[in-house]
Amino acid sequence: MRQASSVAKDFVGMVSSLSFENAFNPYADFCPDFDRPDAAAIRRRNLVAALGAAIDRGVETVWVARDLGYRGGRRTGLALTDEAHLDAHARLLGVGALERSTLGPTVAERTATVIWRMLMTIGQPVFLWNVFPLHPHEHGKPMSNRCHSKSERLACREVMVTLLSILSPDFVLAIGNDAKSALADIGIAAEKVRHPSYGGQNEFIDGVSRRYGLASPKAGDTLPLFG
Repeated sequence: MRQASSVAKDFVGMVSSLSFENAFNPYADFCPDFDRPDAAAIRRRNLVAALGAAIDRGVETVWVARDLGYRGGRRTGLALTDEAHLDAHARLLGVGALERSTLGPTVAERTATVIWRMLMTIGQPVFLWNVFPLHPHEHGKPMSNRCHSKSERLACREVMVTLLSILSPDFVLAIGNDAKSALADIGIAAEKVRHPSYGGQNEFIDGVSRRYGLASPKAGDTLPLFG
């Protein structure tokens, strides 16, 4: 059986080769506004480390969102993970330090903050991914988010299928309706929880709590978004 690091490197190479108009590939592209000179290489190393650890340890669940955001995965190379939670991601999977690829202050993302508070509560390894593994943005606005297109999704189907074949999780958890529909569109069945954005934070927390047998939060309880 091939070593986990070798399998992970091959997978990251597959993702690095993707290219679409109005989409930033964090494993191949360079952002002149924020990136360190070797940013793409750092993000590739981060993903190789995370996936290699998930292969070695085994993960019961893969959480899948829609696509990378400009405050999170575009900068870190890790789905649903902002720079404020790189250390938490490393601890959860038992890997060495994951490195920042950008210059300037650490950037936090609201969605990542809620996601990682629940992951730290669960305390078991989970692999995070997106149906479209790049950052799609509006034309001429690289620091914006847009929903990926159906053609982009279908073009990345083999990436999603390959990842699930590598990890063989017990189940896939879709974060939000868009992710659930996008996965169904490429023939992948998934359970669903509410996406934590746009007022869905408490429903997300409750859904994850039920799925993992955690004590449900009291009505009206809200996790702070930062701090």
